[in-house]
Amino acid sequence: MIGGISKSDLLLLKINSKEKVYSKIDFHSLKKKWLDHTNLSKPIQYICESSYWRNFKFELSTDVLIPRVETEQIVEIATKIVAPEEKEIIFADLGTGSGSIAISLAVENRNWKGLATDIDMNAIHIAQQNHKKISSESNINFYCGNWWQPLTNYAGMINLAISNPPYIPKNVYERLPSSVIDFEPKKALYGGEDGLSHIKQIISDAPKFLVKGGWLILENHFDQSKKIKNLLREYGFDSLKTINDTFGIGRFTIGRYK
Repeated sequence: MIGGISKSDLLLLKINSKEKVYSKIDFHSLKKKWLDHTNLSKPIQYICESSYWRNFKFELSTDVLIPRVETEQIVEIATKIVAPEEKEIIFADLGTGSGSIAISLAVENRNWKGLATDIDMNAIHIAQQNHKKISSESNINFYCGNWWQPLTNYAGMINLAISNPPYIPKNVYERLPSSVIDFEPKKALYGGEDGLSHIKQIISDAPKFLVKGGWLILENHFDQSKKIKNLLREYGFDSLKTINDTFGIGRFTIGRYK
């Protein structure tokens, strides 16, 4: 609909090619959007202010990261990792952004209770709006704060925690294309000198919040999994595993709190 012509308009043309379809957006507005995309490398998702991810359409702004297709797998990992008998669990999505992970998990697992956190209040508002549009259920609570910090009332009660944190190392971040570095929020991408500054914080605080036997699932840079496994082991995790994404890259690292 960004071009002012809906899918139903286009389908109408397929049925009757002689039918006239009129754009609902004036030419100058369309031209500006196109120039923003071609001249400034502004991602089409930010121009459209939305992105499709898994089975849902998520509203976006430059306050949140554009959900990546490779991250979709984290929802499947989370769903499969929970034992069938654990039908009612509490899960946390740390750094929820647009809410894509938390909302997908909560919609696909209606007995689960979700806790979604983000340090940016604008991101929280976007995630709440997305949840309201996508689901009529009230099985996610949203909290503004840094990683685990807003969840003190759930200490020792969380069965599963998921995070796609900022993990890009400094030398990689500085070479990102303008479509990323000029538009997507740095705080959602930049992970410090080695890319692990936020991941270290998430792992070190995890034992305070997870139940015994609770799982932590992290998305990470392709070369970080070994270091993350060592960190998890140091803080009392076992059943450590690297899971490749659909492109064959070691994108996810999981561990179970003993």
